[in-house]
Amino acid sequence: MKKMMERLGQARGNGTSMITLLIPPGTQVSQISRLLTEEYGTATNIKSRVNRLSVLEAITSAQQRIKMYNFFPKNGLVLFCGTMMTEEGKEKKVTIDFEPFRPLHTSLYMCDNRFHCEALSDLLEDDEVFGFVIVTGDGCLIATVQGSDKTILHQMSVDLPKKHNKGGQSSVRFARLRQEARHHYLRKVAELVGQYFIREEKCWPKGIILAGFADFKDELRDSALLDARVKANVLATVDISYSGMAGLQQAIQQSTEVIAQSRMVQEKVLLQSFFHEIAMDTGKYAFGVADVISALEQGAVEILLVNESSSLMVPVEEKESKEEMTFAEWAVENYRRFGARLEFVSDSSSEGSQFLRGFAGVGAILRWKTEVADSYSDEEDVDIEM
Repeated sequence: MKKMMERLGQARGNGTSMITLLIPPGTQVSQISRLLTEEYGTATNIKSRVNRLSVLEAITSAQQRIKMYNFFPKNGLVLFCGTMMTEEGKEKKVTIDFEPFRPLHTSLYMCDNRFHCEALSDLLEDDEVFGFVIVTGDGCLIATVQGSDKTILHQMSVDLPKKHNKGGQSSVRFARLRQEARHHYLRKVAELVGQYFIREEKCWPKGIILAGFADFKDELRDSALLDARVKANVLATVDISYSGMAGLQQAIQQSTEVIAQSRMVQEKVLLQSFFHEIAMDTGKYAFGVADVISALEQGAVEILLVNESSSLMVPVEEKESKEEMTFAEWAVENYRRFGARLEFVSDSSSEGSQFLRGFAGVGAILRWKTEVADSYSDEEDVDIEM
């Protein structure tokens, strides 16, 4: 997706003959058909004959593609359509439509001399999912956050007894009732958190953030009511001033650094494992395009490590084709058929920088020692900073 957006974003047309159409979820096909009909009528008034014909042709192509849909996909639809200029100065007609992998929040129709990809930048953010639990005296909200996309899984209100000012025996009884109501409330929250965040016997979000005011969040974190698998995945507890959606937004803002640090830690653990295999000379490692592909073909790769900035290239797997693609693109398209797990790493940490500098951003942790690994013993030692 990132590579396609880069290519489309750099493309330019001869005149305003390139249409960008972003359709959010829930939009009716008839609504978009009507929009394109209106735009077609407007385009007939363009004075320049060449430009008028190219715009009308692009709108017609868009209309034909829209007619293929009875209803739009659940995440919406992205359509790029028009005539772009190639590096050789030739015209190339393009029609690309796809369902984004996250719901679109932007509606856009633009006819210009370029495709407008900047509105899709949110879709290209990190796709890791983090769980948020907002628990206050007013109620509870359970949500997931993926990039800028927020999904509310459950929301409920609660009416807890307030502190009682009366003295004597009644104050003890009211305090007990208040504590019981509070306990029942936290138990219900803990059950809901387990219900939504435990899948296939494990906590599926990358991390959990507990947020709230007063001490509800701390009681929930420390309570035996909360599933141990969820508790082990709690990254932080944060203080907020609001409940509900406003509280969720505040918790997200306060957790940005924690989430970024979590990603960095996970990345460092992966790279340290790779460096450890090399330092211990276990033979359960590979690096370089040729050796990593060889290990993949043997089914030996457990984790494939790739820096998306790596400039290493591989030939396109088509007969008589002289084109090349980056190893990162090749890995995305092929890793599943080798039974490997693909992990992209950045060069933001010292380990990530060393991986890119020393191994060109391509490496693998193997399930077992292969003939590929034996060949390293005849080569010069690789310098690993441990």
